[in-house]
Amino acid sequence: MVELTSYDSLILALGSLFFGLFLLVRAGGWVIDSAVYIATHRGVSPMVVGFTVVAFGTSFPELVVSVLANLQGSPGISLGNVIGSNIANILFILGCCGLLVTLRASRTGVLFVDLGFLLLSTLWLALLMGGGEIGRGAGLLMLVALLGIVGVQYHRTRSKKDELAAELETSKHQNDFSAFSFLMLGLVSIAAGAEFLVKGAQFSAHLAGVPDSVIALTIVAVGTSLPELSTSIIACRRGQDGLVIGNIIGSNIFNVLMILGVTSLIKPIEQGSFPETLAHTDVWFVLAVTLVFSIVFAVTGKINRLTGFLFCLVYFVYNVYVYAVNLA
Repeated sequence: MVELTSYDSLILALGSLFFGLFLLVRAGGWVIDSAVYIATHRGVSPMVVGFTVVAFGTSFPELVVSVLANLQGSPGISLGNVIGSNIANILFILGCCGLLVTLRASRTGVLFVDLGFLLLSTLWLALLMGGGEIGRGAGLLMLVALLGIVGVQYHRTRSKKDELAAELETSKHQNDFSAFSFLMLGLVSIAAGAEFLVKGAQFSAHLAGVPDSVIALTIVAVGTSLPELSTSIIACRRGQDGLVIGNIIGSNIFNVLMILGVTSLIKPIEQGSFPETLAHTDVWFVLAVTLVFSIVFAVTGKINRLTGFLFCLVYFVYNVYVYAVNLA
């Protein structure tokens, strides 16, 4: 048997991690395209599709990664993935979009309600983590709250045939068989990609001597947020600012309520099973980022190039801080 050096082991671990990311990104695109085609062909409004189907599709990689990590005894990856993804969605993805174009949102009651849902769900997560655990009861309440939010979204919107037609014209699928086939292939590939990603992240963290939650907050979070990034950039170039903003808000709500709800329902995240820095620092940072994001849209209704640059700069500084603290 060939004995592997630490360098060889690190290369294999990183290879597993990045192959998992590749599968998640490719498969995430298949799931989103298929889900949008199926939903729009059944008369569902694009606004509802954006907040539910697309948000679910772009959050699905995080869901599989978090559930798998918690089952394999790494709840730090589960929590770090959700917190890191929400930070990346706002600072990195919206920052990049703001550098490309000026994102604008109508300051209506609808926007304020959505931002309110996002702030409350993030605050709820911070309080739960401050308490030291997320049990099955909390997980069930998260899923019930998510169903309520989705219900509000559904009942306040109506199908618009002209928008549906435009949405269908951009679909890559021509029939239900193609859409369902790629949907199933995407789901299977996401499961496989998540397995590679979690194993690679765990072993990379072990070899680098850092907590697995740090890898989850940074590399894993960016990787599982790539579906949101690709969806948002495409929407930016098409001038669909509302889709970008709605996708980020919806994805962040799904990340907290759906991912941690399902994860803790399957296996509770117990007290002392994750690093204290997640509960004392990182979760409050994502709450602060969410609050700033909400205030920016509530006051100005836009993210311009300056705001986009500042978002990206803060994200870079945050990543440097995370590694500096844990490698010191």
